[in-house]
Amino acid sequence: MQTVLITGANRSIGLETVKQLSAKGLFVYLGSRNLENGKRVVETLNKQGFQNIKAIEIDVTNPESISKAKNIVENEQGKLDILINNAGILGNTPQLASDFSIQEIQTIFDTNFFGVISVTQAFLDLLKKSDSPRISNITSGLGSLTLHSDPTWKYYNIKTAGYGTSKAALNAYTIVLAYELKDLSFKVNVIDPGYTATDFNAHSGPGSVESAASFIIKHTLTDNNAPTGQYYSNDIEDEIGISPW
Repeated sequence: MQTVLITGANRSIGLETVKQLSAKGLFVYLGSRNLENGKRVVETLNKQGFQNIKAIEIDVTNPESISKAKNIVENEQGKLDILINNAGILGNTPQLASDFSIQEIQTIFDTNFFGVISVTQAFLDLLKKSDSPRISNITSGLGSLTLHSDPTWKYYNIKTAGYGTSKAALNAYTIVLAYELKDLSFKVNVIDPGYTATDFNAHSGPGSVESAASFIIKHTLTDNNAPTGQYYSNDIEDEIGISPW
């Protein structure tokens, strides 16, 4: 049985991804900053028939929390097959480049960028023990520099000095990480689940959490011939969904 850790998984897209992976027979660590909240979610999922799920406390901005989570996975499983770095924050809006505070930008980067790096580096040794390790970093279309430079893009007018730039940085880091691991069996990609109706955006997105989670899983549970270092987006209207960087 493959083992997966999903950060920020106690609600919205992360939670739906937990459900779908559990239904596929994987063992899922449901990452939550608050352990009691996570346990309540798992209890509800169990009543709904979902099995092989365990809540695990992990705050991606807290090194001690990450270390404790890593030790739990190591002691219980001995390895990790899949890491889905899903935890993220939007921050306050609007986010104008001219006056959005550096402190607020740093707060966003702490979760969306540095948090991903911290979790990835902590779990890398456990992932290397897997026969087919996968790292999926959940990004956004707002992290695409190419699309943001195209006035015809449907979201061209949505500019965020903190959130979008943090996702662009995450995309760049993923390219570097994928290159470093390219000669191993790793597949490391960034996945944009699309503009989805969640608490994250006051349910303003047109997409469903079911579609978003399915898209994440499609590009995570891949075979050994699949690409690495790729940028997939559920908002790209073709069969594969490759996004420009």
